[in-house]
Amino acid sequence: MPISRFEDLIAWQKARGLTKNICLLTATERFSRDFGLRDQIQRAAVSIMSNIAEGFERGGKAEFHQYLVVAKASCAEVRSDLYVALDTGYILSDQFEKTRAQAEEVGRIIGGLRASLKKVRSAE
Repeated sequence: MPISRFEDLIAWQKARGLTKNICLLTATERFSRDFGLRDQIQRAAVSIMSNIAEGFERGGKAEFHQYLVVAKASCAEVRSDLYVALDTGYILSDQFEKTRAQAEEVGRIIGGLRASLKKVRSAE
């Protein structure tokens, strides 16, 4: 059965969970005072789920694929920003590992979705 809503995509659901986790991490007192890093990592996380949703709603496979490229790149941005948060002491190593693994999982799922779209586009 084809998916008709972006909310039903596992990639979007996992990205939503990652975004929630990032928002919780950045709400801590020390992290929340670093406006630049806080805003940057939050925007990157929101970008993941937003690009999945927007690309899906565009309706075309080629456009959706391009939006997934951007979403996957935003996963890398989140991971990079997590290193800064760890190195500056805003998050603990266990928080870093959990959230980094979550971002990697989202990236893998998006990569799989991109690959499946590419196959469908090639078959058409």
